[in-house]
Amino acid sequence: MNRENIIVLDFGGQYSHLITRRIRDLSVYAELLPYDTSADEIASMNPSGIILTGGPNSVYDENSPKPDFKIFDLGIPILGICYGLQIIVDKMGGSITRTDKREYGKAMLSISSEQKLFQGLESNTDVWMSHGDATKILPDNFESIATTENSPYAAIRSNNLFGVQFHPEVTHTKDGRKILSNFIYEICGCKGLWTMDSFVDNAIDKIKTQVGKDSVLCALSGGVDSSTVALLLHKAIGDRLTCVFVDHGLLRKDEAKNVLEIFDKLDIKIIFYNEVDRFLDLLLDVIDPEERRKLIGQEFIKVFEEISKQNGSFKWLAQGTLYPDVIESASTNGLAVTIKTHHNVGGLPETIDFKLIEPFRELYKDEVRNIARLIELPSEILERHPFPGPGLAVRIIGKFTPEKLTICRESSSIVEEELKKSNLHNTVWQAFAMVGDDKAVGVLGDGRKMGYIVTVRIVESTDAMTADWVKIPYDILDNISTRITNEVDNVSWVTYAISSKPPSTIEPQ
Repeated sequence: MNRENIIVLDFGGQYSHLITRRIRDLSVYAELLPYDTSADEIASMNPSGIILTGGPNSVYDENSPKPDFKIFDLGIPILGICYGLQIIVDKMGGSITRTDKREYGKAMLSISSEQKLFQGLESNTDVWMSHGDATKILPDNFESIATTENSPYAAIRSNNLFGVQFHPEVTHTKDGRKILSNFIYEICGCKGLWTMDSFVDNAIDKIKTQVGKDSVLCALSGGVDSSTVALLLHKAIGDRLTCVFVDHGLLRKDEAKNVLEIFDKLDIKIIFYNEVDRFLDLLLDVIDPEERRKLIGQEFIKVFEEISKQNGSFKWLAQGTLYPDVIESASTNGLAVTIKTHHNVGGLPETIDFKLIEPFRELYKDEVRNIARLIELPSEILERHPFPGPGLAVRIIGKFTPEKLTICRESSSIVEEELKKSNLHNTVWQAFAMVGDDKAVGVLGDGRKMGYIVTVRIVESTDAMTADWVKIPYDILDNISTRITNEVDNVSWVTYAISSKPPSTIEPQ
């Protein structure tokens, strides 16, 4: 595959991956690398451009992260965003200082110079700011090409070096997509060669080369990610693929039965293991969600190692790990705080008896869905909502108990059923219920009874990197609430989560 690419150097911003995602959405491959990746390594990748991300540090601090400054000698266009702009200014002899007028939120950008970066934009446009440092003195040979009320150097340029103090990667910046498009196409000269068709062809060839004549075990959850991996592997190696579906007791209602029926129709070899008691005993009364994730990940590997010994020798284990799983589990550079450990990544033991195949490790969830459509994954799976690897375990807040697991499973099923009745299920990204330790009083017959509080979460998104809560019609919420309190034992209250991502995450834990 001919891969033109943009290198994104990560300086610790939790949403650095949004830059990568936005560029890929413009049909150019982008890769997020540690901020200190050497200039030689970057040059060997022959990138069309480099982007320096935002981050939580100040460039004037002694231990603040800095790139290999030889990247500025490569002759490659560079765009610095927020902290990235400040790195450019500091390196080139300018001055950065703490500002008395911090900018957080929307600001009006006034474009003062006709440049390719702002080609096609109106002279005034809304941008999103998030900074406490600012440029005090501009380096020699640089010019300000845009300002805001509090930032005389909101965008700067010198030859093929560009910097913006705002964040074009977030949707709050009105013309952010156009600005990034101008950088990669008008300045870097990209042609837009990144497509899912080319990825599929390359992935199949790569799997054949990687695996050789070996056999592969595929960890199948029945979700879109692992199912698409399984179908892709089957196209690459045929009957040398064995899918293993482990029921750990944390699945959605009737999930095991539905998955087995679908894969039987696909004529893909699948082995089913019922390990419900094993996993639930392990999780009983565990409170910390990170501990649960690690326990589940470690126990899964033990199960698969046992299965491998029982069914012949397997060198390879395939998983549906995605780019966000990797990023949320551990930053590319150690600067960003871990949001949550994904059981496919941070939950694995340090040593395992398998080599891992993760074809989608570089992809975002919506990219995988596009691949699923290309390789004709059955609609029964394709239309399913995303589901966390640790299953319902991360939707139980506080102490893990069988009762709360049942409440979570039954309530989530009702949420999905009601959305399907209203033809809304396929219009939202994710819909489920969660339960914690808190209880509230309810009325049962003529008496009062304490019951659990169930929270319903319904969000819309395109890539799970950001999400907004959905303003579901009241009559549908009423039906959901009535059914949950009537049909699910020991539930007295139902609430609706109205937090977006950010600041919240989609899943509660």
